Amino acid sequence: MKITFLGTGTSQGVPVIGCNCRVCRSTDPRDNRLRSSILVEWSGNRFVVDCGPDFRQQMLRYSVNTIDAILVTHGHKDHLGGLDDVRAFNYFLKKPTDVYASKEVQKTIRREYAYAFEKEPYPGVPEISLHSLSSKPFLLNGLPVIPVRATHFNNRHFVYGFRFADFTYITDAVKISKKEKEKIRGSKVIVLNALRKERHYSHFSLEEALDLMAELKPEQGYLTHISHQMGLYSEVSPLLPYFVQLASDGLAVTVSE
Repeated sequence: MKITFLGTGTSQGVPVIGCNCRVCRSTDPRDNRLRSSILVEWSGNRFVVDCGPDFRQQMLRYSVNTIDAILVTHGHKDHLGGLDDVRAFNYFLKKPTDVYASKEVQKTIRREYAYAFEKEPYPGVPEISLHSLSSKPFLLNGLPVIPVRATHFNNRHFVYGFRFADFTYITDAVKISKKEKEKIRGSKVIVLNALRKERHYSHFSLEEALDLMAELKPEQGYLTHISHQMGLYSEVSPLLPYFVQLASDGLAVTVSE
């Protein structure tokens, strides 16, 4: 199984519009971050987790010509704002795009992309086939998927992470219950969000993410959904434990199935 980080930035990406900080001015490509998303390739299948505003650019940048499904972690615009661009896949693959999302996120999709669900839609609108996502494990083209529910802000704002075999991906979490942690435990590779060094009301800080990595003990850990407030890649990396690193756009990871 191959996982490619299509984007590793927070909601504003890096650089941030109008910002002149050291990170936003950095010439190190590892400091330049599109909105968070990953591509999972398994046995000839391609699944994308989240499709934010940079979705089109990410598909072109990494020459992704086919996808079998999109899994949506939650309904915020930086994880859902590029869904209109599945139109290209509809055209070339001659079929709707399968989108897996919770019932709450499906409501958001139907509201934000209402024109795609009209009884007599305008020709060329995105063709989306919605599939319900819950905490129950399911098979995606034969690949076992274990959803991991995490708190984003409070009990009314949650996200789904996903475990694929020995790889677990969690973004936009601020808290994970003991029950949900058990779903993650044993993963060889774990990806967690880490917004910045300072604490935040709806995202793990660097310290919180590292504490959870130490608790779950993966062979390799990666941090994503990183803001410009985290600091320069070259300066933060030496501060991390030996088994954890900052993910960067384009980073590819191979995990045994």
